[in-house]
Amino acid sequence: MANISVRLNEQEEELFKTYAEFMDETLSTLFKKALLEKIEDEFDLKVGQKALAEYKQDPVTYSVAEMRAKYGL
Repeated sequence: MANISVRLNEQEEELFKTYAEFMDETLSTLFKKALLEKIEDEFDLKVGQKALAEYKQDPVTYSVAEMRAKYGL
């Protein structure tokens, strides 16, 4: 398992430690969760932007009923 160092000023350290205690989590766990959430949010944003751009080029939509009929479901 890799070790990664993060430099914090005193105020950041105090804030993060206080939050970790409040959440009953380790700093490592909180940092990993926060970074994973950020990655997921950025990914979702990019996918959404791409879907919107595709929709703007061809704004045809289908209802669930239409899709079921089309695919015999």
